[in-house]
Parts: sequence; structure tokens; C-alpha cells
Amino acid sequence: MAKTKSLQFVVITPEQQVLEESTESLVIPAHDGEIGILADHAPLMCELGAGELRYKSGGRTNRLIIDGGFAQVQRNQVTVLTSSAVAPESVTSAMIAAAEKKCDELRGGGPDAAAARGRARRRSALLRAARRTH
Repeated sequence: MAKTKSLQFVVITPEQQVLEESTESLVIPAHDGEIGILADHAPLMCELGAGELRYKSGGRTNRLIIDGGFAQVQRNQVTVLTSSAVAPESVTSAMIAAAEKKCDELRGGGPDAAAARGRARRRSALLRAARRTH
């Protein structure tokens, strides 16, 4: 049986490098839909949306909840730059409550409407993650 080719994969936030892993495949939440990535993928640069990033390693699917950013795919190396990355199992009710509070503060049609939409997407992603793990 042929060995599956792998990708090197790194996730970086402003605070730290969250993850560096060899993976068989990954699915990233682009701003306009999900993108599946396998070894030897064509070079790609894309804007990310808030949502679930999934990657497969050792036959197991792992997840991170990210809050937008950018991804680059080049020569079997995937780099994800995001403002936050959280493992679903570490999502707490306090995190969800804080996201909901911030979203409520930004609601309305004023100059912060775009920020409110972004926060709503993040809250939605956190809630989905929490439902899967609790």
C-alpha cells in the first residue's frame, strides 16, 4: 500500500504559534466557503472566515475554531494566520457569554455594523463547537 503524502501545517495567532503538525488533509473555513487541501495542492492565498478548521492526522480528525485571517498554501506547507484559534474542547460557557455580550454591544446599523457581523460569526462558531463537545 502506498504511503499517504502529507502537508506541513502551522497556525499562528498574534500571541503565539498555536499548532505545528504534519497532516494528511485539512479543511479551512474561507470567507466564502470551505476549502479542502491535500498534498500537492496548487499554490493558494485566501481570506479566512470565522469557523471550524479541520485537519486529519493519524486517521483522526482534529478541530480548531478560528476567527478569520489568512491562509497560504505553497509546496505542501500550509500557513494559517488568525486572530484566535481555540480547540473546541477548551470552549467554556464564559467564553460564549463574553462573545454574546460583545455581539450585543455592537448590534445596530452604525459604523460598527461590520464589526458586529464579525463578532456574530465568531459567536456562532463558538456555539457550534461547544454543542459538539458538551
